[in-house]
Amino acid sequence: MGLVHELALFEKSPNEVSNTAQQMLNDGFGERPLFDCIVAEIDSKVVGFALYYYRYSTWKGKCLYLEDFYVTETCRSKGIGKTLFEDIIKISKKESCKRINWQVLDWNQGAIKFYSKHSASFDKAWWNGFINL
Repeated sequence: MGLVHELALFEKSPNEVSNTAQQMLNDGFGERPLFDCIVAEIDSKVVGFALYYYRYSTWKGKCLYLEDFYVTETCRSKGIGKTLFEDIIKISKKESCKRINWQVLDWNQGAIKFYSKHSASFDKAWWNGFINL
């Protein structure tokens, strides 16, 4: 949960996190898990994570949605993000996913450059829609 708050601060939205560690525990490890997560550790300390779930596209079929992907600032440029992202690709292939989807903020040039190294495509034609409940 600490990295979730760190990510929100990085994305300039520190007051937007309303989720709790207990809720994440219930939602990710309860009877019907809503997401899965892989983590990177250094000396038994979590320094990065990739949280994902499966979605379905009527055009493509089964897809993996990478909800959050983050490496703490002090551990960047050490290959941790590369390893996490390559693991997400491996999981997607193993699960017969047709696509990996994610969002990236338009000002996050570091992330855009990172994803571009993996031959990512960016679709600027679609707007993100949501309703807060």
